[in-house]
This record gives sequence, structure tokens and C-alpha cells, in this order.
Amino acid sequence: MTESKRAFAVAAHPDDIEFQMAGTLILLKQAGYEIHYLNVANGSCGTATLGREEIIQIRREEAVTAATSIDAHYHESLADDIAIYYEPGILARLSAIMREVAPEILLLQSPQDYMEDHQNAMRLGATAAFTMGMPNFQTQPACDPVDQQVAIYHAQPHGNQNALRQVIEPHIYVDISSVIEQKTEMLACHISQKSWLDQSQGLNAYLDTMQDFAKDVGRMSNRFDYAEGWRKRLHFGYASETFNPLKEALGPYLHHPTVDP
Repeated sequence: MTESKRAFAVAAHPDDIEFQMAGTLILLKQAGYEIHYLNVANGSCGTATLGREEIIQIRREEAVTAATSIDAHYHESLADDIAIYYEPGILARLSAIMREVAPEILLLQSPQDYMEDHQNAMRLGATAAFTMGMPNFQTQPACDPVDQQVAIYHAQPHGNQNALRQVIEPHIYVDISSVIEQKTEMLACHISQKSWLDQSQGLNAYLDTMQDFAKDVGRMSNRFDYAEGWRKRLHFGYASETFNPLKEALGPYLHHPTVDP
């Protein structure tokens, strides 16, 4: 392992990182972190008009462009859309990537997000991190275990509410006001998704919707114009109780409205 600090954003689909995590990832890059980017699914269902192989290629190119724009290491997707299952094959492949990256900060989606792909991508990411140092857990391809503490932070669900319309409040607010334009430019790389989301989910004005979500989190913070919200996962099996690298890296950008998790 090298001495460089690494942050890894893992989400379900191309554009999920941009919607929920990209501001924090950009700030971590500015703080000196090596940053990594992985969409578990390849975007195969993100169209009403194109064939499977064509949309996969388009969405990969869009995601690579977005990742490259912030100098993030891009990792290839592992499954089709709606086929992110919590199962051994995908887990073994993601665990190999997790050992390769060996992050100290892992950004995952909310356990309460609105669709199962998001929930399962979160579960796979959390388990891959949990097995990072287990010698008897077999990855695909085989990778040596790594001794690395990792802190997991869960993003806000889409719309800042769970599937039952209950509001989810963050433990931590990150002020992304200084990078909101860069976050917007990343999302704008996913050109294929504007018309698809407008048609399938009613997300009019694709970029405005993302900014509105960030404004909502900013209002929840009572401090920031634009923010991303995070909840820190329990440390058991991952790190020491006091290990909180996000706080150390982004302290001036953070607000903890409750007891520091």
C-alpha cells in the first residue's frame, strides 16, 4: 500500500454519484485525496429508444467523461440495471476492486433510497469493505487482503426522503457551494439521461433538479446555500470508534447539528 489517502464513491447507476456524492468527492480531491469512481450497473435500461449495447456504450462514455473531469480513477461496471443483486458473484468482483483501491473513505448510497438497485449497491459496497482484510474471503480475481481502516458515509436518498416519504436527516452536512458548478458540469456529462428521466420519472430540468436537492439539504443545515448530507455508518468491523477521516479532511466545510457520530 502507498501512503496516499484514497476516497471511493460507489453507487448504482451512471449519474447517481453526480446527484448525491460528487460535491464531497471534489472537495476530497482538493484536500489531497486520490479519488475513485464506480457505478455498479452499466446503465443498460436508461433509455426508451436505444438498444442495450448502444446505451451501455453511451452511458459508459458519459461516466468516463464525468470521472475524468475531476481526475477520478474510473472503475468498470459489474452488472446490468435492475440486476444489482446482493449475491456472491458481484460481491466477489467488487471486493477485489475494494482491495485494490483500499479506501479510508467510502461513500455509499442511502440504505433507505427509493429503489432496490440503490439499496443493493449500498449493501454490496458495505460488505466488500467489511471483507477487505479477510484472508479466507475469495475475491474475483484473487487479491490479497489489506489492512486498512475504512469509514463509510451514506449519502442522502433522492428527494431527502425514504420510499415511505419520511424525511431523512443527515448526521453531517458538507458545504458544496464552492463546487456546485463543477458538480453540475459533471452531471451534464450524462446527456442521454435528461430526456429519459423527464419521461420515466418526471424529473423536469435535470440539472435544476440536482441543484434543488442540494439547496434542500443546504436549507436543512441552516448554514449552507448548497450541501450534501451524510450519515456515518457504525464503525464495527471497519475501523476504530474514533476514526472519522471525513471530518479531518473537510473540517471547515462540515456542520454537525447533533452529537458527532
